[in-house]
Amino acid sequence: MPKNSYNASIEEVEHQFQTNTTSGLSNAEAKERLLKNGYNEFEKKKHRSLIAKFFDQFKSFMILVLLAAAIISGIVGLLEGEGISDALIILIIVILNAIIGVFQEAKAEKSLDALEKMSAPHCKVIRDGQVVILESSELVIGDIVILETGDMVPADMRLIEAINLKIQEAALTGESVPEEKFTQPIEGELALGDQHNMAFSSSNVAYGRGKGIVTATGMQSEVGKIASMIQSVPETKTPMQQRLNKLGKILAVSALIICVAIFIVGVLYGRGILEMFMIAVSLAAAAIPEGLPAVSTIVLAVGVQHLAKRNAIIRKLPSVETLGSTSVICSDKTGTLTQNRMTVVKLYADGKLQDVPNSYEGNLNTHENLLRTAILANDARQSNENKKENIGDPTETALLDLGLKYGMAKDKVEQKYPRIAEIPFDSDRKLMTTIHRETDKLLVAVKGGLDELLTCCNRIYEDEKIRPLTDEDKKSIFEANTQMAENALRVLAVAFKLIDSLPEEMIPELLEKELIFVGMAGMIDPPREEVKAAVEKCRNAGIKPVMITGDHKITAIAIAQSLGIMQKNDRAFTGLEIEKMSEKELEKNVPNIAVYARVSPEHKVRIVKAFQQNNNIVAMTGDGVNDAPALKLADIGVAMGITGTDVSKEAADVVLTDDNFATIVSAVEEGRRIYDNILKAIQFMLSTNIGEILVLFIAVMANWKSPLLPIHILWINLVTDSLPALALSFDPAEADIMQRKPIDSRKGIMTRPFTIRIFLQGIMITVLTLIAYSVGLQTNIETAQTMTFAVLAFSQMVIIFSIRSGYHTVFNGMFKNKFLLIAIAIVFALMIVVLLIPALQSVFRVTSLTNTHWYWVIGLSLLPFPITEMAKLIRKIVVKK
Repeated sequence: MPKNSYNASIEEVEHQFQTNTTSGLSNAEAKERLLKNGYNEFEKKKHRSLIAKFFDQFKSFMILVLLAAAIISGIVGLLEGEGISDALIILIIVILNAIIGVFQEAKAEKSLDALEKMSAPHCKVIRDGQVVILESSELVIGDIVILETGDMVPADMRLIEAINLKIQEAALTGESVPEEKFTQPIEGELALGDQHNMAFSSSNVAYGRGKGIVTATGMQSEVGKIASMIQSVPETKTPMQQRLNKLGKILAVSALIICVAIFIVGVLYGRGILEMFMIAVSLAAAAIPEGLPAVSTIVLAVGVQHLAKRNAIIRKLPSVETLGSTSVICSDKTGTLTQNRMTVVKLYADGKLQDVPNSYEGNLNTHENLLRTAILANDARQSNENKKENIGDPTETALLDLGLKYGMAKDKVEQKYPRIAEIPFDSDRKLMTTIHRETDKLLVAVKGGLDELLTCCNRIYEDEKIRPLTDEDKKSIFEANTQMAENALRVLAVAFKLIDSLPEEMIPELLEKELIFVGMAGMIDPPREEVKAAVEKCRNAGIKPVMITGDHKITAIAIAQSLGIMQKNDRAFTGLEIEKMSEKELEKNVPNIAVYARVSPEHKVRIVKAFQQNNNIVAMTGDGVNDAPALKLADIGVAMGITGTDVSKEAADVVLTDDNFATIVSAVEEGRRIYDNILKAIQFMLSTNIGEILVLFIAVMANWKSPLLPIHILWINLVTDSLPALALSFDPAEADIMQRKPIDSRKGIMTRPFTIRIFLQGIMITVLTLIAYSVGLQTNIETAQTMTFAVLAFSQMVIIFSIRSGYHTVFNGMFKNKFLLIAIAIVFALMIVVLLIPALQSVFRVTSLTNTHWYWVIGLSLLPFPITEMAKLIRKIVVKK
C-alpha cells in the first residue's frame, strides 16, 4: 500500500479507508469512527483567565525591581512616619503598565477561532447509498463527499471523480490560479501544491464538480496541522524587551553593590544603622529609573498611532520597536509582492510578439480577432454591481479585463455573437469550445493549451487574411511560446472557424478540427508597481528581502528578478530541496538564498528559524492560512488586511490595511525612529540617575549630610525625568535613518559609546550639583539641599536638547518637537511652584532662596549647553580627520 494517498489508486484508497465509493459508509460505521477519531474540528487550548494574563505582565526583571523598591520605600516611609505615598506612586505606574499589556495577549487563541470560522458548516455526503447534508464537524475518515462549484472543501480528501474540477488553494499553497484536479495516482514525494488528485480542507471549488474519499479530518488535516503548529510556536521576546530586561538586571545589581558599600562605609563612620539604611534606600531609588517601563510603553503606543495613519495596524505594542531592528523580510509572493490578479502582458498575433499597451489608442486590427475569440470562448462574466469588474477563473477574467481595456466588454461582444452551444473545458483535451451565431454562419471559438490547439489547426489568420499554416509559422509560434514561458507567463492559444450549422453530435472530434490559428495571450500575476522601490529602500537600509511562495520556481524567480529581490549570486530553492537539508545545512545556506518556491507551512517555519539562528531579526509577511505558523514564529509577523485570511491576521503582529509591501518599509522607518527615541529617553533618565548616585555616593564617602532627600529623588525620577522623556517619543526621524544598517540583535542597549556618553553627562551633572551644594552649605543644609534639587532638575531641561542628537547642534530642529517644548514648560512651572509656594516647600522640605542663590542656580543649570556644544564640535573635527 503506497505511503501517501496521492500515490495510491482509487481502489487502494477505498480499501485503505474501508469504504465504498458508491454507497459510502453506513451510519453505524460513521458513528463508530466519530467516537474513535473525534469531530472534524480544531482542538482548543484552555483560555487563560484575565488574572493569569495580568500576573504574567510582572515577569519583567525591571518590573520586579520596581516592586521591591516600592515595598522597601513603603516600609521606610512607615518607619519614618512619612506615609507610603512614594510606594503608592511606583505601584500605580507598575499596575497601569500591566493593564496595557493584558490587552495585547492571546493571539494563538484568536488564530484558532479564526480557523474555526473558515471550516465549512455543511457538506454533501453519501451515507448508506443516500446523499445527505451534514454539519462538517460530523464528517469522518472514509466518508464520500460531493463537491460542487462554490463549495468550501470540508476535509482533506483523495479525489475519485473530477469533472472540469478546479480548486482555489491560494490560502494554503500561495498559488494565485485555481489548481486543475484529476483522479489518477501520482508518483513521488510531492509538495502540497503538486498533489493534483487531492482536495484540502478550507480550500474552495472554483469550477466543475467532483467526489472524494475523506483521508484526514480536524487536527490531522493540512489546515489542522497549521492550527497545531500555531499552538506549539513559542512566544518570542522582542529585542527591546530583552535589552530592557538586561539593563534592569545591570542597574539592580549595580544599585545593590553601591547600596551595600555605602551602608558599610556609613556605619564605619559611626552613623546610625537606620539612618544609613534610609540613605541606602534613597540611593536604590536613585539608581532605578522608575518611569522607564511606563515611558517605553507610551513611546511605543504613540508609534502605533503614527503607523495607523500610514496603513499599518499594530496588534502588539513591542512589535513597533522590533520593526526597527528587522534585518530580513521574508515575503509571500501572491497578493503581497504581486497584485493577486492575473493580467495579460503579451500578445502574439500576425506573427509578432508584442507587449500589451497601457491603453487602447485607436488601431485594434492586429488584436481584434484574437481578443474577440478569447472573450467568446470564456465562462467568466462581468460583475452585476460593477461592470468594470469580472468574476470567474483568474486566467479567463484576465482576458475579459484586457477586453475592457480595449473597449470590448463581454456583454456587448455576446450581444453581437450570442452563444448557442458549447463543449466545456476538460483536463484531457485542455481546450474549451463555444459556438456563436454570426449573421448567416456559426462562429466556433476555441481556446486552450498551445500544443493541443495547434494540432487542431491547418490555417492561420494573419494581416486580416486566412492562409494555410506552414512549418515556418509553427516554428515562429513555438519560439514566441518559449519566450513567454521563460518569463514565467501562463500562455493560452486561440483559434476559430466558421461553419454552416451545428453538427448532429456536439463532440470535440467534429468541432475542434481544421481550425484557424489566431494567436496567443501571455499572462502573469504582475508585481505591484511600488514594490521595486520598496525593495531597493530595504537593501539601502541593510535589510535582506526574501521571497517565500507556494508557486512554481520559474515564476517565483522571474518575479523576484524583476523586483530586485534576486540579484547576482543569489539562489532559488524548492520545498523538496529544503526537505533534504539538515537544520545546519539550511542555516549555512539561508544567507545566499533569495527565493523559496513550492514550500509548505513546515518549510516556512524552518526558514524563519534558520534566519533567526544566524542572529537575524526576521519579519515574515503573508496573507494565507499557510503563513500563520511562520507569522507567529517570526520576530515580526506582517499580515495583509484586504486579501489576508482571518487566521493570518490573528497570528500576525502587524496588519497592513492597504496590502502594500511598501508600507512595511514605512513601518520599519517608524520602528527605527521609535528605537532611537527610546534610546534618547534611556540616555536622558540614566544620565540624571547617575548624577544622583554619584552626588549621594560622594556625600557619604566624604561624611557629608545628604544633599538630596528621598522625596527629591522620587520627584526627579517620576516628574522631571519622565515628562520630557515621554515627549522625546515625538522627535522626528533623522534624515539618514534608512541609510543605516539594522541594529545588531546581539548587542545590548549599553554599548560602549552609549555608556560613555551617559557617564560623561552623569559626571557633568554631579559636578554642577555638588558646586550648588557647596555654595548653599555656606548658608545652611536646607539651602544646600534646595539648591542641589533645583540645579539637578533645571540642568536636565538643558541637557535634553543636546541628547536629541549626538552630532548636530541643539539649534538644528530645536523647535520641531512642540511636545518636548510643552513638557519642559510644564516641568519648569512645577519646579517653580514647588520652590516658591510655602505650603509645597514644607511638603518637599525646601527653603526660599536669595537672589544670589538663584543666580548660582540659573548659571549652573545653563552650563551644560556650552559644554555639550563644545563636545559636539570636537567630535565633528575628530570624525572629519
